[in-house]
Formats: sequence, structure tokens, C-alpha cells
Amino acid sequence: MQMKRSAELAILAAAAAFAPALAHAQSGLLTRPIDVGPITLSSGKPLLEAPIELESGKQYKLTIEADGTAELAVHGADFFRNVWVNEIVINDIEIRPLGVDSIEFDAAGEVEMTFVPIRPGRFELRIPNTTGETQGAQILVK
Repeated sequence: MQMKRSAELAILAAAAAFAPALAHAQSGLLTRPIDVGPITLSSGKPLLEAPIELESGKQYKLTIEADGTAELAVHGADFFRNVWVNEIVINDIEIRPLGVDSIEFDAAGEVEMTFVPIRPGRFELRIPNTTGETQGAQILVK
């Protein structure tokens, strides 16, 4: 009986030791999202001036804007598969997707996406079928 009690106390002590770290890791989910971007889709213009730097476990809001000069999309399967997408807002309509591969604009418009990076790495959102450096947005997740 005494040994069982000691084991229970050891488990509780271990759980208490890790609780602050777990709470700290999730604290970014309870605050307002951090604004990043925007990414601008415009014929012949760069998507971003500089890479976007993020931390895994924090919540962000990314705005993607299109000026309507051309039918353009951003593709980034690797990025979208390594983040948890909370919602995508288009014209005040909230979408909670299970997965995203790309976002396409047929006309001028704006998309707001709130998400939490899950895995660190270097990712890219790119206009499909382009190779120029300015046609991709670099995203670095620490």
C-alpha cells in the first residue's frame, strides 16, 4: 500500500513539474492572433518584400490581397500541411477547413487566414507555374 502511494505521489510530482511548460506552450492560442503580411497578388509585382518569420505554437493572421490585375493564386501545400488552420475569412464568411492546398483569386479581393504553425521549417507560398524569386513568399517557422 505504501509503495503504491509513493508511486502515485511521484506521478503527481512529475505532472506538476511539466504543467507550467505545457501551459506556456499553449498560451499563444489564447491571445489575439499576431498580424503578418500582407501578401499582395498583383501582375508583375513581388508577393513580399522580406520573408515572414513565425514561431511554432503561436497564433497568426495572414492577409492575402489581390488587386485584380490578373487571375492569380498562391500554392503552398507544404506550408498548409504544417499549420493548423483555424479559419479562412472571405467577404465576412468564415470557413473552417480541414485542409488547404491553394487560394485562387479570379478578381480583386482579400482573404484573412488565422493559423498556428505546428512544425518548424522553411516554407513557400508561390504563384503556380512561376520560377522568379519575387513570385514566392518565403515563410520561416522557428
